[in-house]
Parts: sequence; C-alpha cells; structure tokens
Amino acid sequence: MARTAKILQFLLKYRKAGVFNGLDLDAATVEHDVAVPTDGKPEQFVTDLEALGPTFVKIGQALSTRPDMVPPEYLTALERMQDHVAPLDFPVIRQAVEDALGMRLSQAYASFDETPLGCASLAQVHRATLRGGREVAVKVQRPHALEQIRADLDALASIAGRVDHATDIGRRLRFADWIHEFRKTLMAELDYRTEAENLDRFARHFEGYPQLLVPAPVWDLTRTRVLTMDLVTGTKVTEISGVRRTEQPMGELAEALMRGYLDQTFVHGEIHADPHPGNLLVTPDGRLAIFDLGMVAHVPPRQRDRLLKLLFAAVDGRGEEVAGEGIAMGTRLEDFDEEGYLREVGQLVSRYAAHHAIRSGSQILSEGRLVLDLTRIATACGLRTPPELSLLGKTLLTLESVCLALDPALDVKQVVEHHLEHVMRERLKKSLSPTNLAGELIEMQALLREAPRKVSDVLSLLADNRMQVRVCGFEDSQILEALQKIANRVAAGVVTAALIIASAMMMRVDTAGPTLLGYPAIALVLFLVGAVLGITIVVSALLRDRRAKPHEERGPR
Repeated sequence: MARTAKILQFLLKYRKAGVFNGLDLDAATVEHDVAVPTDGKPEQFVTDLEALGPTFVKIGQALSTRPDMVPPEYLTALERMQDHVAPLDFPVIRQAVEDALGMRLSQAYASFDETPLGCASLAQVHRATLRGGREVAVKVQRPHALEQIRADLDALASIAGRVDHATDIGRRLRFADWIHEFRKTLMAELDYRTEAENLDRFARHFEGYPQLLVPAPVWDLTRTRVLTMDLVTGTKVTEISGVRRTEQPMGELAEALMRGYLDQTFVHGEIHADPHPGNLLVTPDGRLAIFDLGMVAHVPPRQRDRLLKLLFAAVDGRGEEVAGEGIAMGTRLEDFDEEGYLREVGQLVSRYAAHHAIRSGSQILSEGRLVLDLTRIATACGLRTPPELSLLGKTLLTLESVCLALDPALDVKQVVEHHLEHVMRERLKKSLSPTNLAGELIEMQALLREAPRKVSDVLSLLADNRMQVRVCGFEDSQILEALQKIANRVAAGVVTAALIIASAMMMRVDTAGPTLLGYPAIALVLFLVGAVLGITIVVSALLRDRRAKPHEERGPR
C-alpha cells in the first residue's frame, strides 16, 4: 500500500503537466523546432522516474517510444534518461553468480574481474576469462530486482485498470493494455536466456552483413539471471575521432546497420527496441558491434505487411494510402475525426516527399520522424494506433541519428528507399519457401475437397425454399435482464417514495399508540425503512451501474 501510494503521488504530481493526457491536434502538428515552455518539468519528471527505482527507469525507456502518450519535450528528456547506479559489493555478485550457475566462481571462470564494466538498475557487467583463454562479459542480475518489479507492476496494473474505467483518457489510450504488454516485454528481458537466444538469432540474420558483429553467448554459463557472452571492446559511435574517420570511412558501417535493421524488421519480424548509441561500438578491426538485445518486439506477419505498405506509400508521397493503412492498423474511437486525419496526414506526407532530408535545427525530416508524427496525429484525431507503429518510428529515428553520427554526409533517406526494394524481394522469397507453399497447398486441397458438397447443400436449400439468413443482434436474455433491472429499480423507487410519504402523513396523526423519540413508532419505522431503501438504491446506482462501452471500430483484418 505504501508503494502504491508513492506511485499515485508521482502520477498526481504530473497530472496537469501534459504527461499521459494524450495530444490535441494543434500540439500534434506543431513544428519540432518550436520551443515549448515547460518550467523545467521534463527534467524533473525524469529525475522522479529514476528515483522510483528500476521498474520506472524501464517505463521511462518504454514511454520514449510512445509519442501518443507523452508530449515531445518530455520525449526528449526521456531519451537522455541515465540508468547508472552504484555497483554492488563483489561478495553479493559472487553469491548471485554461484547460485545461478550451481558451481563456485573459480570453477566456472579462470578469472573474474571484481570491478564492473558497467552498472545499471537491473544488472551489472563484469569482465571474465574462460579456461581456454576466451574473454567474456558476464551480465549479472541484481538480487531481488525481479520481486520488486513484479510488485510495482501489480500496483501499476491496479491503478491503470481504475483509470481506464473512470476517465476518458484511460478509455482512449487503454493504459491497462499498455501495462500488460510492458509486463510481458520486461519479464522477457529479465530472462537472460531469452537475450542469449536473441543474440544467436540476430547473428544468423546478419550473416549477410560482415560489417556487423553480434557477440556470441556462452550457453554453458548462461542462466535466467546470468548471461555470459563474448567480450566486445571498441569506441562508441558518438565518440569517434576525426582521425579515425579519415583512416576508416564509416559510411559502409552506417549503411549496413540501416539495411540490417530493415531486414530484421520487415523480413524477420523483429524490432530491437533499444538501439541507442551506448549499445553500438566500433571495434578495433573496423566492425560495428551490437549488443544488449534484451528488448526485442515481435511483429506479426500481417502487421508487418501493413507497416511495409505504409512506408512504401510514404516514400512515394501517397498520403491517402498512408492514411488508409493507418486506419486499417488502428482502432477508431467514438470521436474519430476522419476528415481531419486524412487532411493532416496528406499534408505531412506531402511535406516529407517534397523535401529531401531537410535539416531543421537538429531535426531531420526522415522516415522515423514521419512515423512518429503519424502516431501523434492519429491520437489527436481519435485513432488508437498499434504499439508497433510508434516503436518502428522510434527505432528508425534512433538508427538515423546513429548513422549520421557515423557518417554525417550519409543520405539515410536514400538508403532506406533503395533497400525497401531488397526487402520486398526477400519477403517474396520467404513467402515461396517450401513450408509456406505446403501450407497453401493443404488449404487448396481442403477447399477443392469440400467445395462440391457445400455447393450441393446450398442448391438443395434453394430448391426446397429452405434457405435462411440469420442476423445476429442483441441476445434476448440480455434484453430481458436489462428490462428486469429497470423494472426492479423503478418498483423499488416507488415503494421507497410510498414509505416516506406514508410515514410523513402518519407523523401528523395523533394516536394513543406507542411512540419513539416523541413520534409515532410505526411512522418512524416506515421512515427509516424508506430512507435505508433510498440510500441503497442510490449507492447501487453509483457503484454498480456501468457506462456503456465506448464505440470502437477496428480496421479490416
């Protein structure tokens, strides 16, 4: 209860700051280089999130991918969120590793550096050496981190459910659904075996890009709370010196990174949700190392197709098709302004197509910025977009900044446009794989086998004039139940009013009967019974009567 109260205090503190309040159309379409007065609240917001512990650090990272929930100035502050904490004492780390591996530290590793390479709120990383001389990095989860996160998420789920039920913004954004998805993602990230699988899978997918390096996990020394993988050393992409640029052109690395991630998203259906510069190192041999693959989102094939069609239409400047794909992917709320949405998206895509990577201050009119702006406009117009759309926009925007840090002269927009054709060819090859063709043939065989009988059944019904069409509406039982509740409520109200009126009339009659507090006892009893019934009816109406669910319409499947 104390933890829930602390979380509520934090939410109430920022309830009027624009966070979690959604966006209006004016705020969604404002230029990115326009300064917005915030009175220092975004930085304080980030500080308060960090003070709440590891769960809220991760929530801050997740919120940085949701421009439909958080205003732009808060997104900028969240992107600068730091996740550095004081290191744990080495005996604690030693005990955690030995408990996870089931052996002594000296048996598992030839050497283990007591000074961590890096510390975060959920884990810290140490350098170690295996028996064969292989240098590795050991990622150790902090003790009791999982228990604290589960308690925090339970409290947040309870709060989000009540907010969704009681407020318009909750019914609009569905905070409970977002918390549920966030729980699944975070629980998967806390299982380091999942991260090891991601490392293996990304390495296989990037085999066609020799410029990219993904460290291999050591499965014998990997458990749920301990991950052992190859040690990668190098220079952060934001700290590359001018001398290094002259010795080694970085354009190939940047282009390979963007192409590899486009393949990963649209061919393999996976989005690395956290490709920030701290997770990318330029190694001494001139490759780009990618690690920290705990947060990976999986995109279903149909959603992948729509995201790709949306990006193709945006590249060609077809604003109407972009808006149509956005509507097909999203959920239309009761107040959805379709005309306004089509107009704003059309203007946005036209500006994007007309300008070729225009620099505006520190911002670039690019694919990532376009997708995030589409999400903002959709929310402002009453269209709930899928989380994959904003996650794709955030990932593209981060990759664009990394590519420009590697090679400021790189035309990222042109790289994306050219590689989309390669993505389509790869997807076509994948769709023509033997397993996919076998599935299609099985469905075709079933259709051919069942079609004659079904056609014969339909013709027989038509010939006998027994063809019926059933239209489903409200269930009779539901209608009768609702009518019965109304009738009971009206009857109880009439009886309550009759008791109160009868007691009031009897108060004026002088009788020789028993009295209570100076009033006729029967009249006072009738009044008390009526008052109790009336209060019960009012309380029942306030607590049990539910508002009708807001009308929501999903796009075609």
